[in-house]
Amino acid sequence: MSKLKIAVQKSGRLNEESLDLLKNCGISIDNGKDQLKAEARNFPMEVLYLRNGDIPQYLRDGIVDIAILGENTLIEKGSDLPIVERLGFSKCKVSIAVPKNAEYNSIKDLRGKKIATSYPNTVNQFFEKKGEKADIHVINGSVEIAPNIGLSHAIVDIVSSGSTLFKNNLKEVEVLFKSEAVLTSALELTEEKQVILDKLLFRMKSVLKGKNSKYVLLNAPNDRLDEIVSLLPGMKSPTVLPLAQEGWSSVHSVINKNDFWEVIDELKANGAEGILVCPIEKMVL
Repeated sequence: MSKLKIAVQKSGRLNEESLDLLKNCGISIDNGKDQLKAEARNFPMEVLYLRNGDIPQYLRDGIVDIAILGENTLIEKGSDLPIVERLGFSKCKVSIAVPKNAEYNSIKDLRGKKIATSYPNTVNQFFEKKGEKADIHVINGSVEIAPNIGLSHAIVDIVSSGSTLFKNNLKEVEVLFKSEAVLTSALELTEEKQVILDKLLFRMKSVLKGKNSKYVLLNAPNDRLDEIVSLLPGMKSPTVLPLAQEGWSSVHSVINKNDFWEVIDELKANGAEGILVCPIEKMVL
């Protein structure tokens, strides 16, 4: 039977979160220390640990079938490759930063200024859309130090918390785009490998949907039941069960975690009591 070959970053946060996702999908990987290739014990999959920047070419060459990598890398080095699924972790921004004491009003202020970056294609495309031309100095690693040593006037790099910029006396002035981990694939897969990928996607979507949802149980007065139910669409509709106490019902439903506090406030305002909120491990739709 064919095995689906998946590439993940060799180390770092993206590596850890990628392997956590596969683990939550029920895939057990024999992962030894400093191993560059590993087999899944209970799923037709082989994992290859590669440098993030090399992964797009491995996909084009057919060495791997799918990959989990940062969208920023895909835009820079693999814009011809499809985004199969957005994974919602390893979020960051690709931004322009300048020294804190530098005056900045618009991108025009960077005319004739040197920009240090590991993302030359991304920077050129961004400047072209703005009708400007970038003077790029390509650097790999420690981009943020470039202005301090006189190598550039500005940088374009990934920004997560902003602490690295702060430590190097830089300020963020433009956001080129927001990035997250994505699942991408080779341009062509065999029919057999596509079947395996579809199974993997089903599991991933179940994990991601559960991660982004909360299970809610509450007690509702029957005279406000319609209003409360309207706030809780659930997967199809809420479950409503009568309580032993007359005039009250138990309502069970699912809400999006991003809307959580707003929904809870409205439920309380409509008379809901005894609200219990539980995490959801997986949601199979």
